[in-house]
Order: sequence, then structure tokens, then C-alpha cells
Amino acid sequence: MKTVISASRRSDLVAFFPDWLAAALRERRARVLGPRGRVVDVDLDPRSVHTLVLWSKDFGNLLRNWAGLRDLLAAYDQLYFHFTVTGLGGTPFEPGAPSPDEGLAQLAPLVAVAGRPERVSLRFDPVVFWREGGAMRSNLAFFKRAAEAAAGCGVREIRTSFAQWYPKARRRAAARGFDIVDPAHEEKRNWAAALGAEAGERGLSLWACTQSFLAGVEGVRPSACIDGRLLERLHPAGEPASRRKDPGQRPGCRCTESRDIGSYTQACPHGCVYCYANPAT
Repeated sequence: MKTVISASRRSDLVAFFPDWLAAALRERRARVLGPRGRVVDVDLDPRSVHTLVLWSKDFGNLLRNWAGLRDLLAAYDQLYFHFTVTGLGGTPFEPGAPSPDEGLAQLAPLVAVAGRPERVSLRFDPVVFWREGGAMRSNLAFFKRAAEAAAGCGVREIRTSFAQWYPKARRRAAARGFDIVDPAHEEKRNWAAALGAEAGERGLSLWACTQSFLAGVEGVRPSACIDGRLLERLHPAGEPASRRKDPGQRPGCRCTESRDIGSYTQACPHGCVYCYANPAT
């Protein structure tokens, strides 16, 4: 069975490591330093790859064909894109990410590269709350605009989650002077239901990523961000894909098997305050 390749949950390869990614695609293999320090070779021969799943907050390098990246990707049977636009780009929460306008402007050309809008998932992820000037604020208001942009391009899936404040992210937020708020689960369920209704009005499906407290919320489905069944259905030749749970992901994660070619040593200059990985700033 051909392999699904993820590029990458661990860092934004397209935005900040396009030369490395292009070299790996050109050589048709990636040498990857895993989370436990073990170096592994990953086969990137197009004949061995079912789908190449690319994750980014900025697909500009791909769209500009930096280092021939777009030409190299054309050798693969199927590309699937996870495109994150939270409304916080260019703010102190995501200082290195594109502004919301710049981000949403990439959506239509990305759909064209994918060949089908079903091969693009817009990630409004995460939802963040904080106190500023005595009032609680969040990026929730941006969701409507993101949903409208997605629907206008034919994209039918939006994925979301509420920020999970791991200890290192809390320390980072405190060092930068953010007064982070982490609402109770019931409040988050109410907001998720509102987002689900907003998505449904535009013919969109809202998927929630690995947060069990959202189970049963109307209009919100549990997400498999890499979904072998979906990738098999979208594949131009109907090539079968693994449907087994990915053992490398969190217990509640529904993603199916893939090989990730990023590394946590590739520190990400987006500098997102809430990042679980390794931001460079």
C-alpha cells in the first residue's frame, strides 16, 4: 500500500524550509530526525506516495514556485492542503504569520493547485482567548469571514480547536505579557455550537481536532486531519490508503497512518505564542 506523507505537523516546511523540502522531493527521500532523536529515511518516490499532505500558514513559496517546489509537487498523484488562517497573523500572537488578508488571498490559487476544492481544508485553529484592557477578547469574530472565503472557493471543510495551553506555551505567553484565558468546557461547547451553525449556513462542515469535551456538540464533528478514507475517495485513481489509526498521534486523535517528514529542530519563525512545537522567536 502506498504511503501518505505529512509535511509537516512539526514545522512549517513550505513557509520557512522550502529549499530543504524541494531538495528532499528532488532526491526522492527525506532524512528525518524524529522526536526521540532517531534519524530515519523516508521514501518520497512518487510511485510510493499515495498523497502528499502539506500544512502551512503561508503557501506563498509554493504558489511562487520557489526552488521549483510547485514543479516538483506536480509529480505526485495527489496533494492535500491544510491551510491555517486564524485571524491573528501579524499580531503579537502570530508575529511571523501573514495578515488575515494576505492569508485568505492565497486560498483560491491553492484550490487551483490542488485540482479540487475538497483537497483543501481551512484550519481556523486554534481559538484563543485573552484579557486586554479589562475585557476578554478572542479571534472568534474572524470565523465568519474565514467561512465565507472558504465557501466562495468551493472549500467545504473547516477544522478548529481551542488553544491547549501546554506548560511551555503558558511560560512563553507569560514572558510576552499575555493575560491568557482558558474558559470552562461548557463555554467552549457553546462557542463551538455557534461556529458549527455559522459553518452550516454556508454549506460547510466543521470538524474539531482531538478535544473530547466537544463530543455531541451539534454541527461539530470529530476530525481526522489525515483521513485515509477521504484521501482514497479523492485520489484520481482511487488508490487504497491505510485506514489504521496513526500510532504516533495522541490517544484521542483520529488520524490514519502517515509518515511525517518534518523535525522539531526546524524551529518555526511564525512565533505563535500557543505553539506546541518549537517556535524560533
